[in-house]
Amino acid sequence: MAKNEAPKTAITPTRNEDYPEWYQQVVRAADLAESSPVRGCMVIKPWGYAIWENIQRELDSMFKATGHKNAYFPLFIPKSFLEKEAEHVEGFAKECAVVTHHRLVPGPGGGLIPDPQARLEEPLIVRPTSETIIGAAFASWVQSYRDLPLLINQWANVVRWELRTRLFLRTAEFLWQEGHTAHASEAEAREETLRMLGVYATFARDFMAMPVLEGPKTASERFPGAVDTYAIEAMMQDRKALQAGTSHFLGQNFAKASGIKFQTKEETEEHAWTTSWGVSTRLVGGLIMTHSDDDGLVLPPRLAPAHVVILPVYRGDDTRAKIDEYIDGLAKELRAQRFGERRVEVEIDRRDIRGGDKQWEWVKKGVPLRIEIGPRDVDAGVAMVMRRDRSPKDKSSMARGELVGRVTEILGDIQATLYARALAVRDGNTHVINSRADFDAFFASTGGKEAQGGFALAHWSGDPEIETAVKDAHKVTIRCIPTGGFEGAPWADALTGEGQCIFTGKPSPRRVVFAKSY
Repeated sequence: MAKNEAPKTAITPTRNEDYPEWYQQVVRAADLAESSPVRGCMVIKPWGYAIWENIQRELDSMFKATGHKNAYFPLFIPKSFLEKEAEHVEGFAKECAVVTHHRLVPGPGGGLIPDPQARLEEPLIVRPTSETIIGAAFASWVQSYRDLPLLINQWANVVRWELRTRLFLRTAEFLWQEGHTAHASEAEAREETLRMLGVYATFARDFMAMPVLEGPKTASERFPGAVDTYAIEAMMQDRKALQAGTSHFLGQNFAKASGIKFQTKEETEEHAWTTSWGVSTRLVGGLIMTHSDDDGLVLPPRLAPAHVVILPVYRGDDTRAKIDEYIDGLAKELRAQRFGERRVEVEIDRRDIRGGDKQWEWVKKGVPLRIEIGPRDVDAGVAMVMRRDRSPKDKSSMARGELVGRVTEILGDIQATLYARALAVRDGNTHVINSRADFDAFFASTGGKEAQGGFALAHWSGDPEIETAVKDAHKVTIRCIPTGGFEGAPWADALTGEGQCIFTGKPSPRRVVFAKSY
């Protein structure tokens, strides 16, 4: 390497050179997804979908452990349903895809056109979210307090007509889950809202190895029609925030709009108290941006489609049989081990391609452990082991029995290492801001380059006009009013306690988190 020449990386540009393009190149190199012929939509490829399946599996188990059951509701929502809740329709109107006809016919100039005779009496909305259609079902399911609480989850797709899209992070159609519940009291519904926020936070930390802050949103950032919205917020490596999950206390707003009523124990009639909560394939984007490096995807073992890939190194056909026998036996022993609730998942790559190309392909796909085995390794009863949380050139020889006995320990150490790294990024780029001048400097762009930025913890009086002005000036929003997820952080003590708004000098009950975001 020439003097002062930057080391070569598998992904170009690097994170520091062009973070948005780096992200797109990681998605491509890891073979996660690609743009489809439909504007703003994506094709999720097998490796990317396997990650989503693991997210689904773990979350689904957590939902069911808290008493929720899965159901499915229509893709189409009558326009009149969406119009029942004023804030809701206003919040989603600009993002709705609308079905107006039910048949196509040949056009006068060729091609197909909507049949003028097949116009729907009432247009149908392709669901941007399902509160209204599920509310109609709840209204028929709930008659008495004995029918409550009603705890339902749906795994589905939704459509929001986004103008600027990015794979996984923001697409016109995406996959998600949406929980919808109805309760007999406000206290029960509020407890449910916070319980599910806690489920999301636990999942983010324990499975995604992604530290998150928890807390309510400001009024301007609430879900349309909600009384309160709570979120988990994570910091990506470019120091922007990602809203990774939301939980909404809907009060009785949607119950009144949909007619969800029940007879109380006292034989009076009341409207139910409802909640909704959801996460989406955006979590895959969060996973990429939290952990990946300039050589490609880095996966936390608890969500990796494969924990281990075995790469045989054949030295002629005469070595193939004994190497295959060795790796088949090793794979069987590894698969017999348990990592959490899953067995250790093992891939064996016997493709006849160059060893270096094969190695780099799996580096870019982010598999936690790569195991290389050649004839000498078979003779010695060892394997060459490479961890994805370390340099691609870092490898060590390990006896077969030791590898089998320690594989879950090693995977657990990788999981912990990734979380510690992400936590260091977040805490190292979170700053207590005590003046307007420091705030402006923190987020200002100079010389065409963005300021370092990160999470700014500052006092704010609650004035929505100030919130709007800050957003217009710096493209910065209040991510949440943090109530959890910062325990042990070096700046934790500064979060609580009264102070003065840095913008107006008015009293402020506690600091909030400002950041640029996705």
